[in-house]
Parts: sequence; C-alpha cells; structure tokens
Amino acid sequence: MKLADYKATLSFSNGSPAVDMPIYQGNIGPDVIDIRKLYAQTGKFTYDPGFLSTAACQSTITYIDGDKGELLYRGYPIEQLATNCDFLETCHLLLYGDLPNAAQKVDFTSRVTNHTMVNEQMQFFLRGFRRDAHPMAIMTGLVGALSAFYHDSTDVHNAEHRDISAIRLIAKMPTLVAMAYKYSVGQPFIYPKNDLSYAGNFMRMMFATPCEDYKVNEVIERAMDRIFILHADHEQNASTSTVRLCGSSGTNPFAAIAAGVACLWGPAHGGANEACLEMLEDIQRMGGVSKVGEFMEKVKDKNSGVKLMGFGHRVYKNYDPRAKLMQETCNEVLTALGLENDPLFKLAKELEKIALEDDYFVQRKLYPNVDFYSGIVQRAIGIPVKLFTGIFALARTVGWIAQLNEMIGDPEYKIGRPRQLFTGSVKRDVMPIAKR
Repeated sequence: MKLADYKATLSFSNGSPAVDMPIYQGNIGPDVIDIRKLYAQTGKFTYDPGFLSTAACQSTITYIDGDKGELLYRGYPIEQLATNCDFLETCHLLLYGDLPNAAQKVDFTSRVTNHTMVNEQMQFFLRGFRRDAHPMAIMTGLVGALSAFYHDSTDVHNAEHRDISAIRLIAKMPTLVAMAYKYSVGQPFIYPKNDLSYAGNFMRMMFATPCEDYKVNEVIERAMDRIFILHADHEQNASTSTVRLCGSSGTNPFAAIAAGVACLWGPAHGGANEACLEMLEDIQRMGGVSKVGEFMEKVKDKNSGVKLMGFGHRVYKNYDPRAKLMQETCNEVLTALGLENDPLFKLAKELEKIALEDDYFVQRKLYPNVDFYSGIVQRAIGIPVKLFTGIFALARTVGWIAQLNEMIGDPEYKIGRPRQLFTGSVKRDVMPIAKR
C-alpha cells in the first residue's frame, strides 16, 4: 500500500482541534483513511455497524468490484479461472500467489492427494452425532476435531505448520463432507480413491457403496469442480472475517477454519443456496410457472413477508459474474442428465426473466447471484439440500486458509478487538436485596 498525496482532515464543530489523517491507496479499489491513531488523538471511536465502510486489513488475494460485477483471484478474472483451470490450480493460486506450471501442478496435486484419508478414529467421533443432525453441525465438530489428530501442524506462527495444515484441510474436507452425508443416510463410509480427480473423488465418496461403485460422469465432475472454483474465496465476507478474527488470537488453523464453518452455516451467508432452492420448491407446490407472477407481486409487497432468494448481493450491484458461469454449468448438467425440462429450472428461468425486466427489480439491481443456480445444479447431481452449505465450506476452505496465512504474515497484524458505542446503564450501586 502506498501513501496518497492528499490527507483527510477531521474537524469538530465544538472547537476541538482538527485532526489530519493519512490516506492510503491500493492498486485498485477505494482509497482508505487511516484512523489507527484516531482514539489516541481525539479520544473518539468510529461507528460502523457491520464494518461496511471499514477496511480491517490489507490483502493481495481477492478483489471485487461490485459496480462492475468483477471478481479477481490474485488478479485473474473468475471467468478465466473457471473456464481454463481446475480447482487445485486455483488452490495453488490462492495459497501461493501464482498459477502452477506443469511440474508444480503435478507436485501440488500429489501432495493434496496423499492426504485425503482421515484418521480412522474420526469415524467413532462422527458416530456420536444423531443421524438427523444437520451436516454443518457435524462439519463444525469434525473440522475442529482435526486439531486433536494432527499435533504436528497446529502452530499457526510456524510457516511449515501452516503449509501442511493447509494441504491437510484441502485434502480432507471432501472426505469429511462425504462422511457426514453417508452417516446421515446410514450408508458405509467410502474411502478416497487417489487416482481420481479432486472433484471425481468427492463424487465417488458421496455416491459409491461397497456393493456398487460409482462411475464419475465427466460433465458432473466438471460442474462440481467449477462450483468449487466459484466459491473458493470472496474477499472479507463474514466467514473469512471470522477466520481472521479467530486466527488473530494465535489459535491453531483447524480451530480457525472450524469457526469459519460455523459462521458460514448462517442462512444469510452460506445457507443462501439452500434457502433459494426451498423457495423454488415452495413456488412449485403453489402451482409452478403459472404462479411465478403472483409470487413476484408478493415479493414487491413489503407487508407480505415474502422474500426473493438468490437475487441481489451485499457487494455486487451488477450481475454476479459467478451466476453467469453457474447458469452455463446448469444447462450442461441438466442436458447431460436428460433433465432439460426440470420444473425447478423452468421456474428459475421465469423468475430471472421477470427480475431482469420488471422496473421494481431492475431499479434495485436485484440480479441473480451464484446461489440462484448452484442449488439447482447440486440438486440435479443428487446432493441433498442440507448438504449444500457443507459443499460451500469445502470449497471456501482454501480461501479461508489463504486469508489466515496472509494475516499471520502481515507485520501489522494484531489480535482483533472491535470497539463499541455503549448505550447501557451508567455506573450504579448494588442495593441490599430488601431495598431492590
């Protein structure tokens, strides 16, 4: 980051002296006002609920331009990565800053592949959960439990520990998600098969059984790989900020990632694709495509309580670039599976058509986001709705690790400590119980 050639001046109407604050410029994106000395100079904090106007760190990993609908991983547009690279190449990019060459790709893929198994005792840990437990409840516990099995990589301040824990987490997350699924349906766990691709191995662990193997469909394999790429990182969102905040205490990488999994579980964050598919199924029960217009009118009515899921985004004020890619994948998967006439897909297309033409939605820039189509794709593949967020966590793990590693390596990093505007009782004395 570089110092701008101008400063910000904060003046007060009560006669307090004005304060000059430096301004820093990134390579792209808004300039930032450095308020680190504000409290020391003025005795005042800033107030920014949700940190919507606050840059909590400097980062070189992911950049989003919400107005343009642009997403870059280490400078590369998401469209190019999703079209020309596989997920493990994207992992290498996020972790180490560059796409691998041919030799580096072979080496990195081999390192990940050699860590796909989990300790056999994890099975006994898993069996402590109820069969109907939400997969994210299971995943939160399993990821945190990894620190109990891999003591040789729990020092977050040791670069080698961070690297091996990164490889282990990326390698083992598909195994853990598949185990959570198998447990919920009462089927035996399927061990990894390391001659398959990352996505292909995951699909086999999900759907093979001891009595019948699963033949990986190339279209589905590619679709799952693209889902992983599109969800791999997304700048300083809630779960990434949670991982950074948790990791700032010096906790081990497995615990920090488990905190991210817990945060991602929320329906306003990782659970949005689950909520989107549930909305489509509700419309289908109401009568399908013929009821879409009626549903959209309810959405416009603030008093109806009906929400349009899968449209609009906290950051993007344009078409989510990931949504266009996911729509392509949706068409490919449904065609390959002979589901071109899938009623939920028809519903989705009709919803999108209205949202892109109706002034109410156009003025509010409620474009489809990545959750809108990813749920349809996963449902077509055979993944249950409750597992959608677990797959999101699997994909986002590499982004969380890259962000955590970057924070630990930043000489300016400190343990996170947000401030508050206190509006409770002022100091008061405890009265004897007879006088209360």
